[in-house]
Amino acid sequence: MKTMKKLALVSLMGVALAASAAALKTDPAKSTVSAVFKQMNVPVESKFKKYTVAIDYDAAKPDASKATVEVETASLDVGDADMNKEVAKKEWFNSAQFPKATFVSSSIKSASAGKLNVTGKLTIKGKTADITFPLTVKADGGKQVFEGALPIKRLAYNIGEGEWKDTGMVADEVTIKFHVVAGQ
Repeated sequence: MKTMKKLALVSLMGVALAASAAALKTDPAKSTVSAVFKQMNVPVESKFKKYTVAIDYDAAKPDASKATVEVETASLDVGDADMNKEVAKKEWFNSAQFPKATFVSSSIKSASAGKLNVTGKLTIKGKTADITFPLTVKADGGKQVFEGALPIKRLAYNIGEGEWKDTGMVADEVTIKFHVVAGQ
């Protein structure tokens, strides 16, 4: 009985250590999350100023990885203070009611050396969709660098209501780009 308890305790400690060893801390100074869209057929890239990224990643066991991203929708900087206020309004992100857009992974699978396929749920403005996208990962000076681009349709998430549903001014296609640097 004592041996079984010791084995259970050792096993639990091993799981706890493995989980804590895999949790990476994001370096916000070196990381970015942005949205790329076309306005009047001109590409525009705007960065989100506030977001959190939680990544549990072990290069030796990428299939056991997990990721959660939360982006404060009112933090999108389109380069003009008045326009920043506009995109936080109800017609766009409705940041008062939906202050965060979230992504929670359900599966991260190795695709090839340095490449992963990520599946999960993306929620923006109360709308949730299952998504899959490719991701690259590389070691850099003791840290991991995760990069990817996720194409979405803004209207599927009700981003741009009323007169803004017209895609002649702002295209429906948006790419969420990210560059996340994280380490122990």
